[in-house]
Amino acid sequence: MKKKLSRRCFLAKFSAGAAGLLVLRDSQSVRGVPANKKINIALVGIGGRGRWFLDTIPRMENMVALCDVDNRKLTEAVEAAESYKYLTKTKPKRYRDFRRMLDEMGNQIDAVMVATPDHTHAVIAATAMRMGKHVYVEKPIAHDVAEARALRHIAKQRKVATQMGNQGMASDSFRRTLELIEEGAVGEIREAHVWYVFGGPGPRERPKERPPVPEYLDWNLWLGPAPFRPYHPRYVSGWGTWRDFGTGILGGGGAHSINMAFKALKLGALWEGADGAKGQISVEAETPQRCVETFPSQQILKFDFPARGALPPARIHWYNAPQEQLQRLGIWQRLEQIAGRSLVWKEGWTPESGSLLVGSKGVVHTNAHNSLCVLLPMRDFPNSGGLPQKLPHVEGHLQEWIQGCKGGPLPLSNFEHAGPVVELLLLGNVATLVGQRLEFDPVAMKVINDAEADALLCPEHRKGWSL
Repeated sequence: MKKKLSRRCFLAKFSAGAAGLLVLRDSQSVRGVPANKKINIALVGIGGRGRWFLDTIPRMENMVALCDVDNRKLTEAVEAAESYKYLTKTKPKRYRDFRRMLDEMGNQIDAVMVATPDHTHAVIAATAMRMGKHVYVEKPIAHDVAEARALRHIAKQRKVATQMGNQGMASDSFRRTLELIEEGAVGEIREAHVWYVFGGPGPRERPKERPPVPEYLDWNLWLGPAPFRPYHPRYVSGWGTWRDFGTGILGGGGAHSINMAFKALKLGALWEGADGAKGQISVEAETPQRCVETFPSQQILKFDFPARGALPPARIHWYNAPQEQLQRLGIWQRLEQIAGRSLVWKEGWTPESGSLLVGSKGVVHTNAHNSLCVLLPMRDFPNSGGLPQKLPHVEGHLQEWIQGCKGGPLPLSNFEHAGPVVELLLLGNVATLVGQRLEFDPVAMKVINDAEADALLCPEHRKGWSL
């Protein structure tokens, strides 16, 4: 029997103009907040990246609410927040459930920042945007393709300021390099390479132990839309390992490193289906093992794109494996030959990772965040740095989002860009599961040659956690 299409998938498969079919709670937006007035921000997710926001945002705007399913982290965060001198006039309220926070404080919150595990990004962001709140969502913005599509639709209809947390796109180096590419400095680009040196966990089974849920943790809230499973501390501490909760290096790393290639190749046009930019995207994955619960230890993918107007067909190669393995496979040496120099940056989060865009007149080499970019060979591009000349210069990605919340230009990494980027990356995760070349229609959001893969674009949400 043919499986009934869920309402979430039904709506996600429509164009952005059909987003009005969604039942929305409140159409109010705060895009009209005066530029000299501070906005009220709620932070959901205190651990990891959230702690950095906890210290950073109050120096810029008002932090009015903190939310986390871990009461221990929440208590520590509230105590820390109350000790900051610059928070003496704004004591943030604390919540464990973001839905209750928005219900009780909806009129006092202008924007929501989401720094939770990947599997809860979309449901929190969707709820906030439907109430007219601006959202900043850590990368990636979604856990599956249909979530990314839905977020893009809601953001467009609500006209809220959105941003994915990939800082590199706010850098002058990214913006000036993109301008030079669009001006034809490196010629025609048909090929790009993106790589990480982390690898993945390989196949793992779920732990069989059944320890009690700690008193400080709300396990049901932590699971959110994910299928129910008994608690185990390995899920909480290592959530990025498991497919039900994380998106692997494709989602977490790719959301940083693929943006230059995506923008330079104008791939977003394929999602619009405009004249001259129509056709299927194909993706083929090569992995040493099929990992149902976790992510493969090694990923090699090829994304093939049709012509986009005057732009020729293009291919993006993706590699994720330890550097030694990339060398054994000859990939590292081939990339060094293309670059004509060492692939390793002097500093950064992962200096051995990055991307290359191969043009007919030159090559673009970026770091993993796309925040440092050079045109190669450098002797042919002596004046390739400096401030952007067409794209706006911004002080930072958070500042760009905050200005967007106050009626300024939308961030470069808003959901109109980030949605298709994340769809593409998460399509790659689907390809690593099914083991065959996939043909994806980006307008219809459909895998046209594999029913199993098509269903994986939109896995079921747990009851009570739909978008």
